[in-house]
Amino acid sequence: MTKVRTRFAPSPTGYLHVGGLRTALYNYLFAKRHNGTFILRIEDTDQSRYVEGAAEQLMESLKWTGLNYDEGPDAGGDYGPYVQSQRTEIYQAHAQKLLDSGHAYHCFCTPEELEKMREEQMAAGKPVKYDGRYRDISPSEVASRKAAGESSVVRLKMPLEGETVFEDLVRGTVRVQNELVDDQVLLKSDGFPTYHLANVVDDHYMEITHVIRGEEWLLSVPKHLQLYKAFGWEPPQMAHLSLLLNADKTKLSKRQGDVAVEDYIGKGFLPEALLNFVATLGWSPEQDREFFTLEEMVERFDISRIGKAGAVFDLTKLNWMNGNYIRQLSEDAMTDFFLPHLSAAGADVSDRKLSAKIIAAVHKNVSRGDEIFHAARIFYKDTLEINDPEALAHLQPDSARVVLEGFLAKAADHDTLTMADFKTIMKGVQQESGIKGQELWKPIRIALTGEISGPELPAVIEVFGKEKACSYVQQTIDRYIDK
Repeated sequence: MTKVRTRFAPSPTGYLHVGGLRTALYNYLFAKRHNGTFILRIEDTDQSRYVEGAAEQLMESLKWTGLNYDEGPDAGGDYGPYVQSQRTEIYQAHAQKLLDSGHAYHCFCTPEELEKMREEQMAAGKPVKYDGRYRDISPSEVASRKAAGESSVVRLKMPLEGETVFEDLVRGTVRVQNELVDDQVLLKSDGFPTYHLANVVDDHYMEITHVIRGEEWLLSVPKHLQLYKAFGWEPPQMAHLSLLLNADKTKLSKRQGDVAVEDYIGKGFLPEALLNFVATLGWSPEQDREFFTLEEMVERFDISRIGKAGAVFDLTKLNWMNGNYIRQLSEDAMTDFFLPHLSAAGADVSDRKLSAKIIAAVHKNVSRGDEIFHAARIFYKDTLEINDPEALAHLQPDSARVVLEGFLAKAADHDTLTMADFKTIMKGVQQESGIKGQELWKPIRIALTGEISGPELPAVIEVFGKEKACSYVQQTIDRYIDK
């Protein structure tokens, strides 16, 4: 069997879309599952959409996820260059081959002509496509027009009849009527190729065996197969992935939420969680499991188990999954993960040991990095504010005053206030007052945190220490309990 070679070929037009991440992941998994090679290629031939620094950011995002490519712009390899703008002479030479063999032709249509053509077709209720008016232009007319300074593009000469039939690894047999397919522009007037020519030429010379990409390219396959046929090349096998969808089943877009991998990095998602989540957007492993390491995904990946229907990007599930991964981190790794988010929110993180205690106290209540400061905000305040009506209601019974005053009286007998001390104090309050359950614990929790739920109280006490804990309890008695 020919060695499997797959590629991820993004355009450097901005961020790495999560849909692009899924495409990259599936190409990676398929290649590694078959002991093959995973390649990164930058498709930057559309210079009008090029964004400075985007290619470097794409590579950094891929490396963050752990999808390490075997060949690429900064990894090297025997099939480079891996940036299309560095390969323009190759495309131009192959466009000329198509012209010489009669599989392509020069088109001298101006933008105004093309717009008028579209308007007339729409008015007549016809399919909007290039009408082929230059398909049979003679070499002499091409020469005279060029001599006169007219610019042209090179178009593919598609068959006008029949159909193109191909097997897709996800969708099965696909049939497309050739009359519905445009004579695609292959080489633009500026000498740069379009995606259609460049990707076919590159996939051939880079010996790509499997093309796994988004379904938006499905109807372009007849053009690509026509190019392979014109060049006398064997096409790779192809698989076209369904769209990612919003909850309302519309196409995933920035209008309804974050779609950039960089956004998820900034908000504090772990790469393992994001990859795990994205993998299951269309792929159904045989095992009835939710969580997989990258290595386990490689072992189990089967392209035949990718579905045809669009997959809903469920942010609630991603948050839940990320929270699970966070809670599996070691104490040191968790501290390293959360410290930048605390610092970005303005917290003083100079005392790593103290910060680690704060993180340990609240991490069970967060699902991503940027939530940590909100969960830990009680540790960064010097005064207590209680605004929740439900919390205030728990302070109104007489038993609340008994619990809080009892706590202060017993805390006075301790030089410090450790977790063990706190438990001893609360046990003593219970024994003397007979108050137990919620009537015992809710008032002290609210007095220390201002809320009815939150981090475990012994952990709060250990971070606060005696002075701050007693200050908060006294503030609660003075400000919130009826005299």
